[in-house]
Amino acid sequence: MTEQHNNQRRHTILLSALAVGMLGFAFALIPLYQIFCEVTGLNGKTSARAEGEPTTVLQVSEREVTIQFLAQVGRGMPWEFRPMDAQLKVHLGEINVTSYYARNRASQGVTGQAVPSVAPGYAASHLHKIECFCFTQQYLEPGEAQQLSLRFYIDEELPLEVKTLTLSYSLFEVPQREVASLTLAVNPQ
Repeated sequence: MTEQHNNQRRHTILLSALAVGMLGFAFALIPLYQIFCEVTGLNGKTSARAEGEPTTVLQVSEREVTIQFLAQVGRGMPWEFRPMDAQLKVHLGEINVTSYYARNRASQGVTGQAVPSVAPGYAASHLHKIECFCFTQQYLEPGEAQQLSLRFYIDEELPLEVKTLTLSYSLFEVPQREVASLTLAVNPQ
């Protein structure tokens, strides 16, 4: 009876440790996946940081490509959100400016965060955003509308077979508790 009790106890501890390990692995998958996508360029992930003005003078190429702009809002996000230009023809190396329109249709202020994606995914590393509304959270008062700007260029190393790029933004609501905690972290009292 004692040996059976010890075996049950050992199995319980083993299964508990396995469950805790699986839970930890599940939480670790999100940042690991993001790092993997950023390093490989898969899934059209683009850099989440501002690249700033190019440090060298860009050589503007004669080669032209089309860039399409898409927008979608996450479930429950009470904003109207759309690109001002559906597409642009751009020269490689040329700095371009476009914008997206956003309007808060809610009766209270709402904070949103745009998440970019580029297709084809392997071309994402060639699209460089100098200035983008996606770098920071956007807050709109009830009924407020804004044009959110985007400055970008496409570098000359873009593979020759790529004739069209698609830049898509998904806009998600930032829960107020996250906005409050970020505000406290930036402006401690």
